[in-house]
Amino acid sequence: MTQSGMTWNLRKALLALTALVSSVHAADLLKTTGFTDCGSDTSIKVQRIDISYDKDNRTVIFDVAGTSTKSQNVTAVLGVTAYGNQIYSRSFNPCDAGTFVEQLCPLPVGNFAAKGTQEIPAEYADMVPSIAFQVPDIAAQATLELKGDDNKNVACIKSAVSNGKTANVAAVSYVAAGIAGAALIATGVSAAGAALSGGGAAASSGGAGTGTISPSFTEVMGWFQGMAMNGMLSVNYPPVYRSFTKNFGFSVGMVPWVGLQRSIDSFRGATGGNTTASNVDTLRNTTMIYSDGSAGSADDSLFHVKRGLTLLARAIETSVNGTADAAAHPQDETKLQQTVRGIKAYAQRVTVPGENVFMTALLLIAVIIAAIVLVLLLVKLILELWALFGSFPKSLAGFRKHYWQSIGRTITQLILLLYGVWVLYCVFQFTSGDSWLAKTLAGVTLALFTGVLAFFSWKIYSTVQKLKAAEGDANGLYDQKEIWMKYSIFYDGYRKGYWWLFIPAIFYMFAKGFAIAAGDGKGMSQAIAQLVIEGLMLCLLLWSRPFARRSSNIINLTIQTVRVLSIACILVFVEEFHVAQTTKTVTGVVLIVVQSVLTGILAVLICWNAINACCKANPHRKRRKDLEKMREDTLTPLDARNSLLIPRPGSEKSFYSTSTMDAKDPHHVQNTDYNNGHYYAPPPVRNAASPQAAGAVASRNLTNDAPARDYSASNREPRLPELDFGFDNKPANRAPNGNHF
Repeated sequence: MTQSGMTWNLRKALLALTALVSSVHAADLLKTTGFTDCGSDTSIKVQRIDISYDKDNRTVIFDVAGTSTKSQNVTAVLGVTAYGNQIYSRSFNPCDAGTFVEQLCPLPVGNFAAKGTQEIPAEYADMVPSIAFQVPDIAAQATLELKGDDNKNVACIKSAVSNGKTANVAAVSYVAAGIAGAALIATGVSAAGAALSGGGAAASSGGAGTGTISPSFTEVMGWFQGMAMNGMLSVNYPPVYRSFTKNFGFSVGMVPWVGLQRSIDSFRGATGGNTTASNVDTLRNTTMIYSDGSAGSADDSLFHVKRGLTLLARAIETSVNGTADAAAHPQDETKLQQTVRGIKAYAQRVTVPGENVFMTALLLIAVIIAAIVLVLLLVKLILELWALFGSFPKSLAGFRKHYWQSIGRTITQLILLLYGVWVLYCVFQFTSGDSWLAKTLAGVTLALFTGVLAFFSWKIYSTVQKLKAAEGDANGLYDQKEIWMKYSIFYDGYRKGYWWLFIPAIFYMFAKGFAIAAGDGKGMSQAIAQLVIEGLMLCLLLWSRPFARRSSNIINLTIQTVRVLSIACILVFVEEFHVAQTTKTVTGVVLIVVQSVLTGILAVLICWNAINACCKANPHRKRRKDLEKMREDTLTPLDARNSLLIPRPGSEKSFYSTSTMDAKDPHHVQNTDYNNGHYYAPPPVRNAASPQAAGAVASRNLTNDAPARDYSASNREPRLPELDFGFDNKPANRAPNGNHF
């Protein structure tokens, strides 16, 4: 592809992205953010450099401070690159009349500082493309070189350039959190409906138990977690994609909470941690330098330029050794610099020191669990008061009875949701943490979470083996309410034949988190491992298509396909492949567009499912009601409606059969058919204790001692039944009046 063609494609992609993000500021300004040394002489040390360009006024505003050990004449060379292409380059002599800067002519001995503006000629201002002011998170860098008389570098400073527009927008995080909350409500309503229906018996075609509607809360949170975990890989992301992934930090427990971080710093300091250089207050004053040379800060406070900020042309503020203008205009506190990448870089962008990552997640989970227990406790209290003073609804009796089981079920579901992220944080704590107590807690909690999932996996497996031995299949996982209430959170979305898929899903989460944490700092290894893991899961879903609903299969396959394609695109960002910056930026924009579109689709589906849930009856509740009605209508042997005149189910013959039973069969008692003189024998009673019990449903037992009764027409007159109370007719057993005892 030609350079012009690549530039045009980049322009189209970046302009498309501007429709997806908001800008922090509307001014046409470019400003450096942080700096790194790119080869300065030992005789000079730059402590601060801030350069901004105002397009409206065509002025460059600069603020430079440093120290020098010798006096010398220098020539300044300023160059700006965007997306790997040189877009501006100019050299000037501070001693020339048009560009005179007193404190750099010559470079003094000792401390020096200079602030001021320089007007840029129109021919140079036109060299800066308008796209640089429009797109968010431009991949641009400014380099300032000071060359001595021998044309050798005295100082070299490189700084990232920002236009104040970013893909990291607080509104995006709020919208994503709102989508997750809506999915949680929709999933809760669906689960409540299934619980009221008795656990959601599966469809006869082999459907899932509850028929959980996709996208569920677990699926939505898993999608957000995937995007956040992508941002933790140790590759050279373009700044626009790096900022985009930060929006989903809430899904992995990375939220800016300065008070909490200070408490964790104190905890680390008391348990062997080094908080001298790694603490939240230092982090907020640190410029983070990424592996591609770009810079950023923890709270995104480096770019605070107000529109209309102007200085008088060539109004220069200077100081030497802390005198003159420095007293009137004290310098800002010098920011520290730190080179970061991978998990630490992602955490520190949300004001979480790298050593605090695990404890941050642990405390947030503790807060969530406490909130769950308190809410359920409040509901339990309300139900008890309701039952004590009012008419308690029958539909809530199950929750009242199984209160502790509900708490355990909810916490287990939380563990299942966060397991992959938890593995990542625990392994990262083992390799990068500095507090012995935090490492101990990481080991204990990882073992506890893994043990809980392993325990339920074994219980479900053993239950399946018992069901197969007793019934021949594992349908009882879905059909038996007691089993369903205990274990359904692991397999409720799967078809009956694929209940076991939750086991490879757990291994998938473990492998994904472990690969990212163990490979931290090795971008290629992480990307390849993630591609293999995601690819294997996609193959498993394509082969099995395990979800009960067709829509669930489509949604989950789409999500997994986008995950695989995302990791394939991330290979473009691997340093070892040396892909051009322009290609990286285009790839990052494409990733943002695709992932944003899929997120929007999930949001629309959640709204659509919510409407359906309100308008349509729960299919499993309806099916359960139908089954209960069928059971009520089913006749039993003792039912008054079980008349001998009712035909047998599945048979066209009457109970008055024309066939003659074998009189030698001791299990049947023959009765005469009044119409044709043939005999009819009722079916034997199952599980009869004796042959006599089998015939008890039709008449009294016939014994050898009892005379045969005459059923001829002459003897068919009404008569009282002969009652035998167990006494014989011998004279010894008669009373004096002739009656039996």
